[in-house]
Amino acid sequence: MLTMLSLRHAGKSLFKAFRWKASRSITTTPSLSQQTELEITTPAQSDSAPQTTPLPSRATPSPGVPPPQAAGSTLYQENWINPASSDPVAPQSLIPIGLSSEHRLVRPAPYDERSATRLQMFSQSLDLPNILNVFADWMTQQKWSDIKELFELWLRSLDQNGKPNKPDINLYNHYLRANLMIGASAGELLDLVAQMEDYGILPNAASFNLVLKTMYQGQESDAAVKLLERMIHTGEEASPDEESYDLVIGLLFLVDQIDPALKFLDLALKSGYTLSTSVFSDCVRVCVNAGRLDTLMSIIKRCKAMDQNKALCPPWGLSTYISDVAVEADHSKLAYYGLEFLVQWIVRGKSAQPSLLLSVDEGLAIAALGTAARTCSAPLLKAAWEILNRSLRDKRLPSPESYLAKIHAFAALGELRFAFRALHELESAYGNPESDEDTEIFSPFSSLNPLVRACSKGGFSKLDEVYFQLENLSRANPPYKSVAAFNCIILGCSNIWDLDRAFQTFEAIQKTFDLTPDIHSFNALMSAFGKMKQTFEASNVFAHMANSGVKPNEKSYSLLVDAHLINRDTKSALGVVKDMMLAGYSPSKETLRKLRRRCVREFDVDGEEEVRSLFQQLNYRMDGEYRRGILFGLQYSTEFV
Repeated sequence: MLTMLSLRHAGKSLFKAFRWKASRSITTTPSLSQQTELEITTPAQSDSAPQTTPLPSRATPSPGVPPPQAAGSTLYQENWINPASSDPVAPQSLIPIGLSSEHRLVRPAPYDERSATRLQMFSQSLDLPNILNVFADWMTQQKWSDIKELFELWLRSLDQNGKPNKPDINLYNHYLRANLMIGASAGELLDLVAQMEDYGILPNAASFNLVLKTMYQGQESDAAVKLLERMIHTGEEASPDEESYDLVIGLLFLVDQIDPALKFLDLALKSGYTLSTSVFSDCVRVCVNAGRLDTLMSIIKRCKAMDQNKALCPPWGLSTYISDVAVEADHSKLAYYGLEFLVQWIVRGKSAQPSLLLSVDEGLAIAALGTAARTCSAPLLKAAWEILNRSLRDKRLPSPESYLAKIHAFAALGELRFAFRALHELESAYGNPESDEDTEIFSPFSSLNPLVRACSKGGFSKLDEVYFQLENLSRANPPYKSVAAFNCIILGCSNIWDLDRAFQTFEAIQKTFDLTPDIHSFNALMSAFGKMKQTFEASNVFAHMANSGVKPNEKSYSLLVDAHLINRDTKSALGVVKDMMLAGYSPSKETLRKLRRRCVREFDVDGEEEVRSLFQQLNYRMDGEYRRGILFGLQYSTEFV
């Protein structure tokens, strides 16, 4: 008995903490009835004045021994001493809705005496299992007002043993849900939860979830946080479940309270609960908009590690948005998760009936490959290429930019074997260029320059290793021979100032591998001669290129100009520029800037004037030379020493 008293005392303190408003007493005084009583005329007095006899009420007990008292019931005195309180003419509510305009939520329907009488008689014929079945049927029909009224009438009725009806937690939760659907406020629902103690039942998580739903509808975030914290501290049957966390976290994200929402999200994951798709999508959207990419990445990683949350996936548009933001921020891990979500949607759409063909923009895949190259992320590289192939569905080949981004990513990872394999795929798809712009795809100076840097990064030993691998591939079945690959080796030798290896590789293209050098082969060899100040040999390579039937391009003339400038021969450099313009190419601004700087330093006034006229002729702006001129014209003196 002492334990029960302590539990009841603890429950009372808990309910008092939940209440927002001052508690209101439940009235047992029946409202005034103006219903006329039925009259019965006896046959013996038919000739005389009619004599009326009031019809006894069904709820009025017959005189005699009262029904056995129900110990512990607070409604026993109401049901036995004051039977008029069970009169159907005076319907009552546990919470008197409509006392003031502040609490008037639903306008009461016009009173129907016959329906109320039938409902009263129906409530007296139900026991606990039957009324639960009735409520289950009425909930599917959304008869919330009838559920509320029947529950209140059933409470004021007696069972077959003459004891007041006593609800259980499931029945009372149905009553709470009916009040919620009718439009009761959060304070009123908390008062109803507090009154559960009068019937000897304790609220569970489902009871408080109904209150949290009301708070969610009213966006009462502070009250919802306090209620959830109290549920966590209380524990036992009232401890929060998945729905409790979903309601509070979703409400906090709705009102932009990110930190408290993330705190409860962490508690939910630690407790092993399953997050709803709506809450997970809200978390993703809020974190991305707030720029908290690391936090979002850790949450997704934790969800992927849990069996019950690994299948969570935000909507298609939100997944694309995650990928765009992560790629722009060079966040490789989050970009990988974003692409993984997109792959899941593509697989789902393909297996649906009818099938839904989803695809991502190729630009997103190329950007993801660029992020993989900058961050050296192999998983992101694999995911980006996979989603690109799934989006194209073998209907067309990837663009050259996609192949080049893949080569760049493998080169950044140091996987030269896979990089040259990607180069072979590029040559198989676009190996017959028809214009000068198409030949730039295989240029080691621009498109394939990341592969050149990766080859020369390890010095001559790495270049020799790549050369021997290409030599072995040329003897494979089927053989793989690539001029573009050897051009990368030649330019790599030029980058490490190894002229002998560059020249030997150039000769091996035709003699060993039976291939024809292209324009990029000659340009790479000219670059090697120019860096070693062997301008005469560079000029011979330029002449040999023209005699071989290979037309020089803009890069060829620029490399020859650079070779002359390294030897400080401004006049020869100006002559090459003039030949370049006669061939139909325009020198770049950077080439003219280097030529003008060399003319100034060599005090070639006539050459400087010619370069100035070229700037005006090509509409180039001569900027950025003022500070260089100041540094070049400094006059050092010792008068301040």
